[in-house]
Amino acid sequence: MSHTRELPGPLARLDRLSEWLGRSLSWLVLAMMLIQFLIVVLRYAFSINSIAMQESVMYLHATVFMLAASYTLRHDGHVRVDIFYRGMSTRGKAWVDLLGTLLLLIPVMVFVILTSLGYVGASWAILEGSPDSGGIQGVFLLKTLIPAFAGLMILQGLVEAGRNTLILTGRIDPDAESPEQREEHL
Repeated sequence: MSHTRELPGPLARLDRLSEWLGRSLSWLVLAMMLIQFLIVVLRYAFSINSIAMQESVMYLHATVFMLAASYTLRHDGHVRVDIFYRGMSTRGKAWVDLLGTLLLLIPVMVFVILTSLGYVGASWAILEGSPDSGGIQGVFLLKTLIPAFAGLMILQGLVEAGRNTLILTGRIDPDAESPEQREEHL
């Protein structure tokens, strides 16, 4: 069998989506830091307080955390106990990753979507806003990040399951498929 570095078309497109989304969202971290700096300066230097600015930091943080989780999965950056995993062969790691994705990640993310839909729907029904005067009137948008997070994780999980299946069947070279090398394809 010939080894390749490339994922098939649909998986490659989903993989590029996670990469693009993660890189794009990284700019929100800079915005969050600048806003937080401005909040501190305004509060302590000028005694000016802005609920909307404070909430915007929370919104930005939630957006980065929830929507960039698939980017983190793509780059194998999630926390794992790798006492045994570290010493495994490439095929062993592929099996662990494939089974973990199919038996844990995807079912848990489906559960997150199903259990959050009522919560998010109720928030959208009333266009829920901040309980604080002067706050951001978009709590319903913030809550929408929950099923969006789970959906993006499922999509990237499918990419990872596909990648590990291709590794196990010998259709891609696992050594050529490190996250750093995958970036070269973009």
